[in-house]
Parts: sequence; C-alpha cells; structure tokens
Amino acid sequence: MAYISTSIVLKAEERDALELWVRSSTTEQRMVFRARIVLLAADGVGTNAIARELSTYPATVSKWRTRFATDGLAGLKDAARPGKARTYTAQDEQRVLAKLDEDPPSGFAHWNGRLIAEALELKPDYVWSVLRKHGIHPARRRSWCISTDPQFEKKAADIVGLYLDPPCNAVVISVDEKPHIQALERVQGYLKLPNGKTITGYSHEYTRHGTTTLFAALDTATGQVKAGHYQRRRRVEFLDFMNRVVKDHPDTDIHVILDNLNTHKPKRDLWLARHKNVHFHYTPTHASWLNQVEVWFSILTRAALRTASFTSPREVRQAIDRFIEAYNPTAHPFQWTKEVAHPTSPKRRYADLCK
Repeated sequence: MAYISTSIVLKAEERDALELWVRSSTTEQRMVFRARIVLLAADGVGTNAIARELSTYPATVSKWRTRFATDGLAGLKDAARPGKARTYTAQDEQRVLAKLDEDPPSGFAHWNGRLIAEALELKPDYVWSVLRKHGIHPARRRSWCISTDPQFEKKAADIVGLYLDPPCNAVVISVDEKPHIQALERVQGYLKLPNGKTITGYSHEYTRHGTTTLFAALDTATGQVKAGHYQRRRRVEFLDFMNRVVKDHPDTDIHVILDNLNTHKPKRDLWLARHKNVHFHYTPTHASWLNQVEVWFSILTRAALRTASFTSPREVRQAIDRFIEAYNPTAHPFQWTKEVAHPTSPKRRYADLCK
C-alpha cells in the first residue's frame, strides 16, 4: 500500500514568514532547513523527493511536515525538553536568604558562601548562585548619610529654587572649603614589563610636605570659580574670602549657598549685618551634596591633584590656580539629573523638589 504524505496548505502570511526565514542571514540554520521542507511540501513535492534534495532522511521530512500540519509555524520550533531534575527547591533558596539575617559564626564578621553552605549543608556553588541571582555581596559594605533635618524639604526647595529660578538681577554663588589638601611628593619612575615594554607611573611611596586649605566660590549661572588659599579655615579666613567675593559684585544682591559649618553661621553674625546685599542659604544637615561647589571640588581633585606630585604647599596652590585659569574660559553651569528612586529615599525627595 502506497504511503500518502501529509498535505501542506500554506496561508499567505505563513508562506511570507517561511520565505523570510530562508532569505535572512540571521535565521538559525535548523529553522532554515525546516522552512525549506515545508515550502517544498506546499509546492507538492513528495517526501522522498524532498529528502533527496535536502540530503536527509524521509522520516525527518515526514516529522516536520506532520508537526507543521498540526501546529503551524510554532510546530517548527524545538519541543520543550525536561532536562535534569532540580536538585534544590524554592525552599532551599529561602533558607539561604533567611540565613543572612542571622549572626555569622563566632570569629567571623560576616557571612560568605562557604559559611552559609556549611551551616545549611548545601553545596557552595548553589549558595553563590542564589546570592548572585539576588545581587547580594556579603563582603561588600556601603555607607550612606541620611539627612535628619526636620526642615529638609524647606531648605532643599530653597536651594534648588536658586538653581532653577534665581532672583532677577542677583548673583547665586556656591561657597565651601576644601581643607588639608596634602602636598605629596610621589616617586615617579619606569617599570619594565616582561614583554620588553615600559610604563611610567608612580609608586605607592610618597613624602608629605604639609597641607593647604582652599576656599572656592562657584557662580552657578556661569560655572566660573574664584579661589582663595589659606593655611587654616577659621571664621577669619572665611570672612576674608567672602570680602573678596563681595568686592567682585558691588551694588548687587548676592545669594550664597553654604553648608552648616560653625564658621559659616555664628550666633551673632555682625559681618552679615553689615552686608545687607548678601543673603546666606544653608543646606540641610548632612546634605552638603546640594552645594554645587562640591561637584567642582571633585573635578579639581581628579584633574589636577590626585596623581600629581608636589614638594610644597606652594606648588599645590600654584597647580590649583593653573587649573582654574584653564577651567574658567570654558566653564558652564552644572545641570543635574536624578534617577527615580524609592518614594521615601532622600534622592526621590530631592527629585520631587526639582519638578
């Protein structure tokens, strides 16, 4: 009795999809092979003839003809394979996570994969896979500082308002100090690598040559910086620097953003009483990151101080002045972006204020 091949009738969209699979250079070859079988079958070619043309077995052609006739395009995909039975269950995963809430064994400061595996009689590889899945690094420690200022929203809104909508005909200046900048003389030299190449750099050895303190004022509208160098950061140094800042803006309202250092806010501020055009705005407690000059301090450190070598505080001051001379001509105001965070987090509270 003659064998009758499974009849294949293609819809227009099915033919278009199969032909696209065959033409595309990114289609997996196994899918191209199966698509060609179905297309030939739809053109009336018999199973044995298709097998000869594609150099395969008639049983293979019959298999994909039948699966397509039953399930359409989905039938050409690989069937689900059960794979190896799971060794561990969801309860084991929860046991690993719960163990992290307990105190580590005596003599250890924190848990690690091996200790958890021993405590729960699990394989270390499985424990580490659970920790990786949840992004848990037992040995990693992060720190944070949350403002507990009861007037956080009011103070932060005031400062953000100065950044986003400054008063007309007024200057907004961000002021702070960077104390104890060390003059470190580093040992520079050359290191010859095994491949014959040499690299230049600094060793970990250095000699200390004293410190200097930097006062900086950032004009938030232009991004330009004015600096002052001092040995200490007492009230007298702060007022001397502020006199220099005020001198640059005669007969102009000046709004100064400061942190809560005691030299910035004495109980009786006679200097501020004499300068009626100067208005101090204080950041919330533990929120000096709202002061934009902190951003510039970070730029200064990375660009001019971190890897440099100095033999005296005077050289440090000269290096800072040279950097400011190079920075100011192309300076521009900072534009902050803040990611969406948890509704109760400080970042989210700040982002809400910026709306």
